[in-house]
Amino acid sequence: MTSTAAAPARRGQNHGHELDRVGKPPPLAMVVFGASGDLTARKLLPALAALGEHGALPDEFAVVGVARTEWGDDDFRRVAAGAAGDHSSRWRKLVDNFRYVAGEYGHPDTFDRLKSVLDDLDDKVGTSGNRLYYLATIPDLFGVVAEALAHHGCNKPGAGGTFARLVVEKPYGDDLESAQVLDRQLHKAFEESQIYRIDHYMGKETVQNVLALRFANSVFEPVWNRRYVDNVQITVAEELGVEHRGGFYERAGALRDIVQNHVMQVLALTLMEPPALMDAQGIRDEKVKLLRAVVVPEVEAVTTMAVRGQYGAGTVGGQGVPAYRDEQDVAPDSTTETYVAMKLAVENWRWAGVPVYVRTGKRLPKRATEVALEFQRVPHLAFGQRLARELHANSIFVRIQPDEGVRLVFGAKVPGEEFRLRSVGMDFSYAQAFPGSTADAYERLLHDAMIGDPTLFIRTDEVAQAWTIVDPILDAWAEDGSPLTRYAAGTWGPHEADLLLARDLREWHDP
Repeated sequence: MTSTAAAPARRGQNHGHELDRVGKPPPLAMVVFGASGDLTARKLLPALAALGEHGALPDEFAVVGVARTEWGDDDFRRVAAGAAGDHSSRWRKLVDNFRYVAGEYGHPDTFDRLKSVLDDLDDKVGTSGNRLYYLATIPDLFGVVAEALAHHGCNKPGAGGTFARLVVEKPYGDDLESAQVLDRQLHKAFEESQIYRIDHYMGKETVQNVLALRFANSVFEPVWNRRYVDNVQITVAEELGVEHRGGFYERAGALRDIVQNHVMQVLALTLMEPPALMDAQGIRDEKVKLLRAVVVPEVEAVTTMAVRGQYGAGTVGGQGVPAYRDEQDVAPDSTTETYVAMKLAVENWRWAGVPVYVRTGKRLPKRATEVALEFQRVPHLAFGQRLARELHANSIFVRIQPDEGVRLVFGAKVPGEEFRLRSVGMDFSYAQAFPGSTADAYERLLHDAMIGDPTLFIRTDEVAQAWTIVDPILDAWAEDGSPLTRYAAGTWGPHEADLLLARDLREWHDP
């Protein structure tokens, strides 16, 4: 596991790079389906190159790229070699072992050739029959590839191997029904213990350190409950628009793209009960228990607890940007949401009665992911309201990106003869406290998949429960006349999102 509590040797050092301190996985061959695609070029190959450069890959390692693009081995090796930049001696040595298979994902010839290449790598490179398959294709092909792997016997380790694992990218279904269909397809081919559903948010250091903040500090855990917390807010804000992903975003929208996975994972880690052990089963069991305690909204009530918006033209970072409907591959009359705000309730002993506000949006003023816990105010303020106009509720802010850290807000006396009060902040920065480089989310998650640690990956019952919460909102928004509000790019979203909290006499904490 890669969290602080379970792997102290891998975290908390004050120099060097984190990857210099991780162990090498066993020999293996990694097969990337969608090897010529954007995800492979932007995320997977650079992450593997970083692991290789820091000695976090075995010498007996190879990547087999599979895609429709008519490349050969040398074409794929050239692309892979470029992922490491100029200083890449270790990586370039590994890249010499890389192979490429061009073909249709569902065609038997593709998998016959793949099986032959894998056997050859076992013999010549020493990959020992261990397999890690990564599905970086479009989601419609996940089940097709998994079934083809099983049909050709590739869902089992090769001769002398100990594992064959399948890493599945998001989105995992479009709703609960399609996620269950995909699950049945994958489970026909692989056991649940072999399936690693990846959400790169779970690889972020600060997401994992929510567990350390809560469960390693006696000062925080006693007040992390309904007796002291007034409300919880989760914000996932993006400056960018849809960029070149207009076609994908038209089918997905912010609710599917961010809320069903990233937001629900952060929510579960923030509010879950302490596990008996900080291991994969303990953490994932508690996350599922928390998600099951989230009240599933009624379709009829969605308009009172959820807001959806779409960005119009505006200014972000001093630059004029177009409206969503003017983006490439977006319909001119699109009703796809680029912003979601919701009020959720968690009905369990710890959180009953505490509202949980979540929001995410594109073309907001800044890129930031943050969790805020606002505590209840003191029952009686003896100083009087006039002297405490600048005093706000105590709060804890956990900054997940980009400047990871924790901020504690509390009241203090302003210097002077008059007893005037003001809120002040105490900041903790991970970058300052732990100098040196940390692993990127994909670097961490790929390494965990190679060593067989499923802690930071999503279990099937987590996926199902997240979709159970989101599905009624999708159903309500699919009905004719469901409101879609507009907001100017560069603002914090539609006015209706502010009203969602104003009705409860609260307001958003903007990062």
